[in-house]
Amino acid sequence: MTVSTERRRGGALTPALVRSRRRGRTLKAQRARAGRAFAAPAAVIVGLFFLVPLGLSAWISLRHWQLLGGEHTFNAPENFKAVDDPLFTQAVVFTLKYTAITTVVLSLVAFALALLAQESRRLRGLFRTTYFLPAAIGLAASSLIFYALYNETHGPLNGMLRATHLSGSINWIGTPNNALLSTILMITWRFAGFYMLIILTGLQAIPRDVYEAARVDGAGWWRTLRSITLPLLRPTLALMLILSVTGSTLAFDQFYILTNGGPDNSTVTVVLAIYRQAFFLFDLGKAAALSMIVLVLLLALNLIQFRILRAPADER
Repeated sequence: MTVSTERRRGGALTPALVRSRRRGRTLKAQRARAGRAFAAPAAVIVGLFFLVPLGLSAWISLRHWQLLGGEHTFNAPENFKAVDDPLFTQAVVFTLKYTAITTVVLSLVAFALALLAQESRRLRGLFRTTYFLPAAIGLAASSLIFYALYNETHGPLNGMLRATHLSGSINWIGTPNNALLSTILMITWRFAGFYMLIILTGLQAIPRDVYEAARVDGAGWWRTLRSITLPLLRPTLALMLILSVTGSTLAFDQFYILTNGGPDNSTVTVVLAIYRQAFFLFDLGKAAALSMIVLVLLLALNLIQFRILRAPADER
């Protein structure tokens, strides 16, 4: 009967095994320190540009804080009563409407583009590049481009309509419904390629064997889409929908540039209402309080949405 090289008789650890374990603990400690060192810059940036402003906003929301002078006195919860302001209530309703329509339109267009880019073999690279190009343009720049396109007198869209005699001049952003639809059109052009890329990544992660097995079983295109593609894309779709809902709820640039909340405050979003409260009415306290309310509601909405979209996948 031989004696183990790792332990002595009686179960005592050999010096070699003790040194090996010490080296293992030292290596783990070094890796932990390296991980903390790599994460430190990101943690500092998040702390300075997110946590500190968030804490400052929460502190301001509890005080009477005028933008130009005045005493910063504690007045909680007076600032939070601004949620009953008719303009803010109207902004909440409009934002929910805009978010619902934009999310549905963007999801359908991006999903269709992703399927087209996935199936097209000859021009796959061209399609992907063409669809994604608008995402490289800033949102403010995109809004300015479409503001010029929508010009009722000198815009090229109305010029083409008049030249082809298809229609007269259209007031693209001059009426509430037209302003909403025109903004959604611009947002779809700007973000469809970005969301297409997200969905395309999920499509490429689905094993080809699954589709081949479905074809052998006689499943058609629609059955394959409904029973294989959509269920396996659930995590990807959850990410896309959360990004879309969050971005639409916090919409500001496109409405500020295209409509400035008009006509007749019909396109005022919650962020635009908060902006007006801070920089037109000069009441930072109420603006910060409204920001805290929007933050809590947005977190709750995203949490509910994430749980609903991920629940079936987790159960499996």
